[in-house]
Amino acid sequence: MSWWMDCNSSHDNIVKIGINTKVSGKIKIDTERCKGCGLCVEACPKNVIAISEYSNKNGYFPAEVVNIIDCFGCTLCAIMCPDAAIEVYRDTDIAAVESEKKDSASLSTAR
Repeated sequence: MSWWMDCNSSHDNIVKIGINTKVSGKIKIDTERCKGCGLCVEACPKNVIAISEYSNKNGYFPAEVVNIIDCFGCTLCAIMCPDAAIEVYRDTDIAAVESEKKDSASLSTAR
């Protein structure tokens, strides 16, 4: 088994809620904590993050979100961040979640 996955297969393995589930992510970067190492930029499969052209108060050029629409909340950026400066949030389509709850309920009562 390979440890590396392309974006689509990693997306499928991260959130399995429903066939037509839309998962969107949101990234919050603490620019004062970030030292601009670029590990998150390299880890992001959708090129959502880039290094800023402006420095923070410590003189570092921190990471910034440049394309949030493509983010699906894979958390690879937060995992790679050595400064723990990134928080990732996920939002899923409620209709797909509700259908999954119904399927789970029918499975648990069938036992």
